[in-house]
Amino acid sequence: MSIAATGLPSVHETVALWRPVEHPCPSCANPEMSVFYEAGSMPAHSVLLLPSREAALAYPRGEMVLGFCNGCGFVTNLKFDPALNEYGSRYEETQGFSPTFREFNRGVAERLILRHGLRGRTVLEIGCGKGEFLALLCELGVGRGIGFDPAFLEDRLQSSARDRLTFVTELYSEKHANVEADFICCKMTLEHIHDTARLVKAVRRAIGNRGTRTFFQVPNARYVLRDLAFWDVYYEHCSYFSAGSLARLFRSCGFRVLDVAVEYGGQYLTIDAAPDEDASTACASAAEEAVAEVRADAEYFAASVPASIARWRAMLAEMAGAGTRVVLWGGGSKAVAFLNTLDIRREVEYAVDINPFKAGTFLAGTGQQVVPPEFLKEFRPGVVVLMNPIYRQEVEQTLEHMNVAARVITVLDVRPAGAASSRDRLQSV
Repeated sequence: MSIAATGLPSVHETVALWRPVEHPCPSCANPEMSVFYEAGSMPAHSVLLLPSREAALAYPRGEMVLGFCNGCGFVTNLKFDPALNEYGSRYEETQGFSPTFREFNRGVAERLILRHGLRGRTVLEIGCGKGEFLALLCELGVGRGIGFDPAFLEDRLQSSARDRLTFVTELYSEKHANVEADFICCKMTLEHIHDTARLVKAVRRAIGNRGTRTFFQVPNARYVLRDLAFWDVYYEHCSYFSAGSLARLFRSCGFRVLDVAVEYGGQYLTIDAAPDEDASTACASAAEEAVAEVRADAEYFAASVPASIARWRAMLAEMAGAGTRVVLWGGGSKAVAFLNTLDIRREVEYAVDINPFKAGTFLAGTGQQVVPPEFLKEFRPGVVVLMNPIYRQEVEQTLEHMNVAARVITVLDVRPAGAASSRDRLQSV
């Protein structure tokens, strides 16, 4: 199927939607970027534990304007203001209550220990969150773990390796360069950093002449662009990487790329790298796409996402008009971006989340209350909109166990009329 056959604008027709602006790329310093998506005003944070609907509706907002770099393929929020950041004790980012995620996380930990020979060694984690992954590494054989994150909470971590773990409740920065480790990892944090090259260069300088290897995990920008995933565009995520732009960044900062991979149903990118001052001249790996490929994805997103947003608004309005009770499953960033982009309040009353620390809090910007799964036994929704399709089996089993006969719709189940899936679309171009 061609793009034209879907009734959507072709890639060539979307070029006019782009607006070049003078803005240096934070990843490669190219002096110009191209605006391709404006989401307007969005809550500055989306996983804070907000205690009331009033606090949620009044939470500070920032502008979302995505720009594309024609030099390296990096995507960033050109209007990002780090002064709006609030990383601290009420930042609730963990996915560790999901069996699906825990299984994935364990697989990553086991792979890193084996691949990089980490048994008995010291690992430093940048952006360790509540410390679960670092603790898991130590439980599986790592000798010592050092974690940096202002959102770490001492009373939340239960681990048999606790005496081998040290946590610093600060953002990692140049002042911590004297903290030595045999391995540095950073999971789902680089996308929160606007000046991406600055952080990666800081890590490289901290390593110095040692052979310390690194592992970074970030969301996959091509997954967002190809699947019109506007619910994955939110203020905390100011930086969006493809495999190519991620690898190019690391090579430019003095790292040799050992491996780049797509994981977790296509949602995540991972990169393993080692210090190498001559790496900037290295050839790209087979996993790295050309800049033009990512630009085509961004052009498709720019042309097609308005129709996707309109379709969701119409469908939810129709359900509300018919008296169908709708809840979202997932009370985190995706839900906040989804509801705020659609400007949905009354059509969806609640967001469900298995994280017990979120229960009774409210979503920033639109004010829906977060409730535990057991709430649905009494509420009896007709439709559950699942914010992350990878959890479909887990969620459907939970609903069946509670005898809740709601229809489950994932965010990828609703597309503009005639639009092919992202993978079908790419194969047909």
